[in-house]
Amino acid sequence: MNNASIAATKKLGGKAALITGGSSGIGLATARLFLEEGARVAITGRDADSLARAQKTLGAETLVVKSDASNLGQIEALMAQVRDRYERIDVLFVNAGIARAAAFEEVSEAQFDEIVAINFKGAFFTIQKALPLLAANAAVIVTTSIANRKGAPDYSVYAASKAALRSLVQSLGLALIGRGIRVNAISPGPVATPMFGRSGLPEELMQARKRALAEKSPIKRLATPEEIARVALFLASDDSSYMVGAEIVVDGAIGIL
Repeated sequence: MNNASIAATKKLGGKAALITGGSSGIGLATARLFLEEGARVAITGRDADSLARAQKTLGAETLVVKSDASNLGQIEALMAQVRDRYERIDVLFVNAGIARAAAFEEVSEAQFDEIVAINFKGAFFTIQKALPLLAANAAVIVTTSIANRKGAPDYSVYAASKAALRSLVQSLGLALIGRGIRVNAISPGPVATPMFGRSGLPEELMQARKRALAEKSPIKRLATPEEIARVALFLASDDSSYMVGAEIVVDGAIGIL
């Protein structure tokens, strides 16, 4: 079997995929899986060290771009690099996001603006700026969160930003399906990713929170990034060809407690 025949048997054979927030966690696991399934992949991130490690993991053929999802100029520059390398985008996985823990009365304007700028504004304009590159029958996937439907007292801004994304997916699902572009979302529960370490919580409290979340889950553990990546692959591939504006919850049943 020649290379073309092998590529044709893979779910993303020959497709070009852009994953924002792809240097660690869910994004990196998804990039690895997309590569295994025949895609040409580009990833973004904000941390140079994480990006360097991701480049080693994913290989020299992967386009790795330092890009801040909250900065429109950097989003436009990113799209120019993807266009130059791949000419089009068949799969756009909008996964960049941050979570900052703070009691409601302690949330500052700067914290509010940072979370909304990356999680919602960044996602909105990433899709908008990618639109000229999105191929016919392209798949757009957005990472939301079960926090968008459940109360999250110390993560009120984060939860609200993810609820905005859930609404955006439904609106864009209708707005773009006429162009053949499918927009859907993944709503993860707690996942064992480096985001826990960037939540702003002290280490001891963070570890205690992780243990509490695992104990609360009916499945008694956190998800792995690879488990979320397999759902992203489903939404990226033709296996989900009749899904538009949907949100797949992957939470180990925490959301139905």
